[in-house]
Amino acid sequence: MNRSIQALREERTKLAADARKLLDDVEPEEWGSEHNAEYDKLVANIENLDSQIDRHQKQLDIEAANKQSIQDRADINGISTDEAEHQANQEKEIFNTYMRGGMDALSMEQRQMVLAKAREVRGDMSTGTGSEGGYLVPREFSTMMLEALKDFGGMREVANIIRTNSGAGMDWPTTDATSEEGEIVGENGAVTRQDATFGTKSLDTFKFSSKAIAVPFELLQDSAIDLEAHIIARLQQRLGRVTNRMFTTGTGTGQPGGVVGASAAGRVAPTGQTDIVTWEDLLHLKHSVDPAYRNGARFMFHDQTLKHLKMMKDDQSRPLWVPGVAIGEPDTIDGSGYVINQHMPELAAGSKALLYGDFSKYIIRDVMQFMLFRMTDSKYTEKGQVGFLAFMRSGGGLMDVGGAVKHFATAAS
Repeated sequence: MNRSIQALREERTKLAADARKLLDDVEPEEWGSEHNAEYDKLVANIENLDSQIDRHQKQLDIEAANKQSIQDRADINGISTDEAEHQANQEKEIFNTYMRGGMDALSMEQRQMVLAKAREVRGDMSTGTGSEGGYLVPREFSTMMLEALKDFGGMREVANIIRTNSGAGMDWPTTDATSEEGEIVGENGAVTRQDATFGTKSLDTFKFSSKAIAVPFELLQDSAIDLEAHIIARLQQRLGRVTNRMFTTGTGTGQPGGVVGASAAGRVAPTGQTDIVTWEDLLHLKHSVDPAYRNGARFMFHDQTLKHLKMMKDDQSRPLWVPGVAIGEPDTIDGSGYVINQHMPELAAGSKALLYGDFSKYIIRDVMQFMLFRMTDSKYTEKGQVGFLAFMRSGGGLMDVGGAVKHFATAAS
């Protein structure tokens, strides 16, 4: 029997409190292997509950995003939420009809709505290709798609995300105020002048492709299948992974600049330390970031690095990983929160395996225009399939010049 998310959270809170109590009640000099074993058992149970809670939360987030999307449409167009929901349902019906039968399956009224919407953004759609032409997906689909991309990676969990209606070039203002300070002025004394220095960084967008997605005729013809959800799931998997990888390790040349490459060195391991991180390394890394950026700062690393960190102890042989107790309270490593990013380098010789700092200084820019193509040429027809291909535009960069994010690097040898 499925348990409610509230029941799971309550059990998780109890286990986390037990783990905290164990750490608080046992004096450092008395902490032994039996305490580590008890603590590890609590951690394993907490991780199991976290997986169950995460599944429940994703569904709640989808429902909340849908509701917010309807409210946003109503506010923008000055209409009631009932009318906004009717418009959204109408667009969804058109979209599903298009996916199942292509442009030819749309009624004249529906086709005119699609073409009118396309002209608002990019002029008449082309239908003279080997496919059946492009379809500018409804805004609700775009919003759901962008929200779903959070599930693949980690950058969208912590970055500052902005959404624009076009992909035109954008210059982002930058300034470094970490060394600026005021002064004492004597009576009738003149003040000195220190002008702020501003610069700009380009925040460009790039076109990402989902690669072709083949869907069998049988799935298109089965009215009981939520085809929209199926397509979203396939697109989010592909686009989510490629964009997160670029936001993490992109070179900045012909692609977004990743946060790893843009980060400054905070701690480099001594020679011979090629595949581990120590408690001392964490301390050096955290304090390499200016205190101005440490309010709310967190770590970022690969899940395999988390496994290593969960086994680490401080100088009193006590666990560094501590579970959050209250709902929304983060788990911590050495007192700091963290985010898992599967595109972060793993611990290996010469790798920048840990980041620490204020990740809100990384800006992700999404263009709210998803284009979906339905392809029915012979290479698909011969296999009893229809092809779908989606394009989105997005970009990202660390828009900071003051060292908001620093990295720990292992020794090269």
